[in-house]
Amino acid sequence: MPSCNAPRIFRFLRGASSCEELFTEAAQLGIEALAITDRNSFAGIVRAHEAAKATGVRLIVGCRLDLTHGMSILVYPTDRPAYARLCRLLSLAKNAAGRRNAVSIGLMLSLIARA
Repeated sequence: MPSCNAPRIFRFLRGASSCEELFTEAAQLGIEALAITDRNSFAGIVRAHEAAKATGVRLIVGCRLDLTHGMSILVYPTDRPAYARLCRLLSLAKNAAGRRNAVSIGLMLSLIARA
């Protein structure tokens, strides 16, 4: 099953396309699924869900966790409980990180243990 992951317009200084454009193009190219992985958030999921419904391209919900020291991890919750745990983890991490947008690996692991 062909799938794709691409930055969208709201990813500050990184993306150039709206969810509508991404999903429309994916449908035209015959791509069956498209992952939306915002940086340390689920900010684009609502628009992505609407675009997926309109085009018939399956939405893969994910998140790119940016950690300190430049490391990033792509995570994809597989069910509602996993999505809820990831939402909780993101909230805890944002609260703990303050103005920084990246979280240390040690902090992330301790947050995972509590989530």
